[in-house]
Amino acid sequence: MRDLLLIIGLTLGACLGVGVLGAVLLRAIRGASVRYQVALATALPVLAVAATVVINVALMFLSAHDSTVILLALGIAFVLALIGGWLVTRRLSLGSQRLEDTVGLLISDSQGRPDQGLPGAAGAGAVRPLPVELARVEQELADARRTLAAARERERAAEQARRELVSFMSHDLRTPLAGLRALAEGLEDGVITDVPGALQHFRATVGRMTMMVDDLFALSRVQGPPEPKQLSLVSLSELVGDVTSEAEATAGTAGVRLDLSLPERDNLAVLARHDDLSRALANLLSNAIRHTEPGQEIDVSAERAEDGSIRVAVRDACGGIPDAHLDRVFDTGWRGSPGRGSAAGAGLGLAIARGVVESHRGEISVSNTGTGCCFQVTLPRAEPADRPS
Repeated sequence: MRDLLLIIGLTLGACLGVGVLGAVLLRAIRGASVRYQVALATALPVLAVAATVVINVALMFLSAHDSTVILLALGIAFVLALIGGWLVTRRLSLGSQRLEDTVGLLISDSQGRPDQGLPGAAGAGAVRPLPVELARVEQELADARRTLAAARERERAAEQARRELVSFMSHDLRTPLAGLRALAEGLEDGVITDVPGALQHFRATVGRMTMMVDDLFALSRVQGPPEPKQLSLVSLSELVGDVTSEAEATAGTAGVRLDLSLPERDNLAVLARHDDLSRALANLLSNAIRHTEPGQEIDVSAERAEDGSIRVAVRDACGGIPDAHLDRVFDTGWRGSPGRGSAAGAGLGLAIARGVVESHRGEISVSNTGTGCCFQVTLPRAEPADRPS
């Protein structure tokens, strides 16, 4: 019994000594490569057992034959431990290098350098799988890179739209300003005999310029941070009806008929800002009237979808929009073909409509139909919990 207690004590002492020494060594190399730290950590248990065997042999608690067998087994275990540690550290090193490459590409993207693709994109079949933790980090970095690329693309598109808007607005303002200057000089020099007609033309030109400036203010408001403006319950049936009635005179002047279709027993209530939504729908209807040939008809309809959302559609007879331009219809300042983009205005009406609809958590889209195109607005239904008290 005494010998057994002595053996247990010696074993604990040897293991504790090797453990303390290993802790000191691990602390000393904590800044070194992970492969050396893993190799030392895998070798420590084998070294602790080897030290215990050597001590017990020296004190003759074990025979030479038994100690030889044990030490041989420990030697083989030591080699296997080193090989296993090397394999693990090699995978960790390769994984860390891949993560470093991915971070480098992310930094390059943030600095606007050329796209070099994701690590391992070429010859993807030869890419070895990473440990699940490193694979998760790599996936998150790849997702962040794709998100950054999408954000940069949106930024480039927005910058292009701003440049086009400045170009269009410069042209649209230069022409009426030149006309006003000519009128002013003519009145000043007394060469204009029809003074009331000149003043009427002067007032009409100022009115058009005021509308363009108002559109710019409206666009900056709907594209900026949302205002803390109180929403209220709005009957979309009444609003669409009012907007259509107000456009009757313009449509009649253009020789266009308006056909309105509304549900009989549903007021299509939505939570909205009445003035903003009215302006958005008016812009859609004005755009349809402007591009529909005389003698044609514009269909305006509003209905409740199966999921409870509210849909408003404006179908015109403009002849359609080229497929290549469909994605740009709602861009700020966009103007397409002469048949659709040469009309008066700064090209802000549809951009304002999109801003208003999206600020109401809705969606707006356009698609070609047989004789023209259809602009559709989808707004979420008014939930009871969202209704103002």
